[in-house]
Amino acid sequence: MRRRDVLALWLLAQGAWARAEAPPALLLARVYQSGLPLADYWVSEKYDGVRGHWDGQRLRTRGGEAITPPAWFTAGWPAMALDGELWAGRGRFAEAQSTVRQQHAGDAAWRNMRYMVFDLPTHPGRFDERLPALRAAVAAIAQPWVQAVPQRRVASHEALHALLARTVRAGGEGLMLHRGASHYQAGRSDDLIKLKTHEDAEARVLAHLPGKGQHAGRMGALLVEMPDGQRFRLGAGFSDADRAAPPPIGSWVTYRYRGVHASGLPRFASFVRVREDMPAR
Repeated sequence: MRRRDVLALWLLAQGAWARAEAPPALLLARVYQSGLPLADYWVSEKYDGVRGHWDGQRLRTRGGEAITPPAWFTAGWPAMALDGELWAGRGRFAEAQSTVRQQHAGDAAWRNMRYMVFDLPTHPGRFDERLPALRAAVAAIAQPWVQAVPQRRVASHEALHALLARTVRAGGEGLMLHRGASHYQAGRSDDLIKLKTHEDAEARVLAHLPGKGQHAGRMGALLVEMPDGQRFRLGAGFSDADRAAPPPIGSWVTYRYRGVHASGLPRFASFVRVREDMPAR
């Protein structure tokens, strides 16, 4: 058997990532800024998993790819839309991503997954009204791996940052703040806020730039493009293995940074990981 045929069979066995359709219209978060009117917001943990949109019949990622869990995982789910995170636990993002991206991950892998539901996209009410409806919907599903994300009120910014510190010490990624008076509207707005101990974002890989010196003969940096169209070189944070087999052109990567320049480009950007739940282009 030729090498090309072996590779093709291997890809089939791994379960090729399903072709993406148009991405679902999702509510997206902005970054926390001091002075936010906390009395207007509910606060919850930010789960480090894969965004999962249930449209009443099937699960899809934020990028529009089909997710194919075993039939029992979504048995009895409602006809209404659900928005949540497919989560394997704190510090286990790689496991969650690996399970979700495979077409046939198997029961054992999915037994470790939870669907953490945090919104009802098609409910007409404000979040204050969607929240009890969400809890009722999850209770009606009555499956231990489907859970409503706990929401709470926080009295002050000092208490908010203390909660953030406790969450991160326990292995959590950060916090989310959801404006109680908001209706579900797709796009990025102050209706949803993320708060972390560091800033991160995603960018699409445009090119592999050759390395010099100790990195000669392998990737030195990535040329990446932000969602707003701005481009920059991402050269920090890569292991030797990453540089030998860099993220594919067209894929999306997460990078960490510390503030932005006047131009809007990130300062001290450092590679974190490939986002395999976002469609390559």
